[in-house]
Amino acid sequence: MFQSSGMHAPLPVAALLAFGSAIIAALFSPVSVSAFAPTISSISINSSTRVSTFSMRIPLSLGAMPPNPTTVDNKYDATDNIVEYAPSSVPAIITEENPLRVIIAGAGMGGLALAKSLSKNPRIKVTVLERTNKFKRFGGPIQLASNALRVINEMDEDIYNEIMSKFTFTGDKENGIKDGIRDDWYAKFDLAGPAESRNMPYSGVIERPDLQQIYLDALPTGVVQNGDAVVRYEEVANSGISRSNGNGCYGVKAIMESGNVVEGDVLLGADGIWSSVRASMREEPVRGDGSGVSYSGYTVFAGELKYDSFDHGQVGYKVYIGPGQYFVITDIGKGRYQWYAFLAKPQGSSAKERKPNGNSIYLQDVFQGWSNDIHHILQATDEDQIDQRDLYDRPPSVIQPWTKGHTALLGDAVHAMMPNLGQGGCQAIEDAYVLAQELESVNSRDEIGGRLASYAKRRLIRSAVVQGLSRFASDIIIRGFDTPAKIVTDDDSNGLKLKLENFNYAGIVTRMLQPILPIFFSIQFNFLYEGWRNDTGFDLNAAVRFAIVGGLIIAIGAGTVEVSALFDGLGLDAVFG
Repeated sequence: MFQSSGMHAPLPVAALLAFGSAIIAALFSPVSVSAFAPTISSISINSSTRVSTFSMRIPLSLGAMPPNPTTVDNKYDATDNIVEYAPSSVPAIITEENPLRVIIAGAGMGGLALAKSLSKNPRIKVTVLERTNKFKRFGGPIQLASNALRVINEMDEDIYNEIMSKFTFTGDKENGIKDGIRDDWYAKFDLAGPAESRNMPYSGVIERPDLQQIYLDALPTGVVQNGDAVVRYEEVANSGISRSNGNGCYGVKAIMESGNVVEGDVLLGADGIWSSVRASMREEPVRGDGSGVSYSGYTVFAGELKYDSFDHGQVGYKVYIGPGQYFVITDIGKGRYQWYAFLAKPQGSSAKERKPNGNSIYLQDVFQGWSNDIHHILQATDEDQIDQRDLYDRPPSVIQPWTKGHTALLGDAVHAMMPNLGQGGCQAIEDAYVLAQELESVNSRDEIGGRLASYAKRRLIRSAVVQGLSRFASDIIIRGFDTPAKIVTDDDSNGLKLKLENFNYAGIVTRMLQPILPIFFSIQFNFLYEGWRNDTGFDLNAAVRFAIVGGLIIAIGAGTVEVSALFDGLGLDAVFG
């Protein structure tokens, strides 16, 4: 017996806003970013030299500072532990003797990929500042889609080959959405076709610790500095103003958790969704109200195990859909599988909801009546292999700055997104690729601000569309899809009878969307795989196709009146908020 979910609007306002955000973002040209002139309360200006100094109270035990992108002249006073700091005066022209000093905050995928690329250039000195004292094997597999793999190969063929040696392909197998209750295929994704037509590698997965270690092993000794985190930054006074002898004070001061100061020409915030660099740039809190980070409305349970799946080697990943929730199972190689259970829950439900019999039993109850495959893998998962976390993201926006002065953001620090498309890490790698191109083209420190602004223009629209699509996927699957309506035959002693299953509004709409979604998926994956070079800020082809097919999905799911309301204001809020 199929139960109606009681849902009357398969595509709620949240889903429409997300899709509208993606479409509207694709129709706006990038916004230029303005110069940044922060207030530094502790500076005293010496007008005769045009070099500023400031005083900072730092314990003497911090006198042995970690290796920095530049040597800093510090003077210590044993009486009051005051350090007098004079920003370095450097030539405007960048050479091997006076290299571009790049500071990267955070050693995630985007930060490490960027550091590896920049470290090969003799005119660039790069330093990665990472909070953790020591890297440990932590985290499960990460998806690298065809676009990210193509970028990695372009950036560093040796790194690409190392990744391939530990990689599990999923894009060459069956992938798609299944009816969570009937266990039938609902719609399949063609990941292979768009990759093959562009001579790109198939999408797949690699263990996150393996990927991280590949980059760490490839970086020169001393590039990554552990045990201290950037908590804020300040622009060096007179940044970018050349003195009469050709020298000047350029760049930024990264102020560390320990109180240390690291000076460089460029600061790149790759410090994740709770970015301190972003908070300092935008003068907003790192967390909570006003941070720009919002709870997605979803919590996810995740498990990883060795599992003898009945379709091993045939299916890459499958998404089981049904009313109010969905379940993902993916092959991660070597007989191991990972699964995710996405539920629409209030923020903090992990601490508030009692699970006396553990997460596995709790989820088996939540997915009662769903596919046996779901229950088999839940029953096979040890309790200590199941984690739960709330999902956060940042709505697409075309006016919040990516760069100010000599500082820029990348990865989750600027465009954290839902995991449905598996593009979070991929988009961070694309950020790194474009940033490396822009910074390697800098010949004078006076050009830095312009090159960072160019990076933002090249990346803003594409990443905003991917963000919007990721949100749209979450909302349409959880809040929009139901068990599809179906007409079945029942042959009993009284003869052949027709039987209607889940013949309610939500079920009918879910069935109507079935032939349209493969077209939408084809447009989506072609867009993702086509634009990896980021050489244009606007893809008219993709915008038109998304508008037509996405508009049809919205029209079927919500009616033209709600679409009109979407574009009349609320959708704009999601983009510009």
